[in-house]
Amino acid sequence: MLSSSQIAMTNVMFDPVHLESFLAVAQARNFTEAGRRLGLQQSTISQHVRKLEDSAGRRLFVRDTHTVTVTADGEAMIGFAQTILDTNQRARQYFAGSQLRGRVRFGTSEDFVSSGLPEVLREFVRQHALVDLELKVDVSAALHEHLDAGDLDLVLAKRRTGDDRGQLVWRDRLAWVGAPGTQVEPPVRLILYNAPSITRAVALEAMERAGLTWRIACTSGSLSGLRAACLAGLGVTVHARGLMPEGLMEMPAALRLPILGDVEFVVLGARSGLRGPAAALASMILANGDRLQRPGL
Repeated sequence: MLSSSQIAMTNVMFDPVHLESFLAVAQARNFTEAGRRLGLQQSTISQHVRKLEDSAGRRLFVRDTHTVTVTADGEAMIGFAQTILDTNQRARQYFAGSQLRGRVRFGTSEDFVSSGLPEVLREFVRQHALVDLELKVDVSAALHEHLDAGDLDLVLAKRRTGDDRGQLVWRDRLAWVGAPGTQVEPPVRLILYNAPSITRAVALEAMERAGLTWRIACTSGSLSGLRAACLAGLGVTVHARGLMPEGLMEMPAALRLPILGDVEFVVLGARSGLRGPAAALASMILANGDRLQRPGL
């Protein structure tokens, strides 16, 4: 026989508004940033999360003045919340009597080739069958140029800390990466994207600031080319730690390579603003930012 508390739980209905706020915090790891993404006050976001925790009867976040950590129950809620919101969205689209139509020219950086982005795009295409999605993969700096030239409607790419264009998906730490056992000694052998490239510029600037000697051992226009060169032991490259290519590792601190700082991944559209299919795709990417990173890093 079910207890009174178990019976009560079977009647719980999770409010989609509370779930949206919860997912925004889970992705941003910050209540203020979650509020900015959703256009809500931080106090409202906190209230929504508190009400969701009350409904679930579980603590979903552990938070202090500096950090927000998702609990084990919170990790479980992420999957449930996304499923509930996706189902709600499909139902609204079905009964609305109209479907999104048009074209979106979408550019994504090489960083996401091996991430969860293909699954997110597949879900977008499934939900919006009448939208013509055109995909371009390039380095972030080149994508920014294509967007400014009017050749793309939406971009998912890196921006350097301090740049304020775009909506933040997440912030990551840049790391020196290479194959296990890679030896690093002057002149440091660098494996870099072709110019223009944000990580190329960051790497060279860091070397100059540190006063280290270096030489470019390999350049490539693709992530697969950089990865192959690293696996061959030709040198080290710079990459976001949360999207580190398979088979590569962060170089040990003992090698005394210069600190690179952080990088931000954003979605951004034309300066005239996002609308239609581009706005819908941007919203889906922002709602699924946690799926784009490699787990466990």
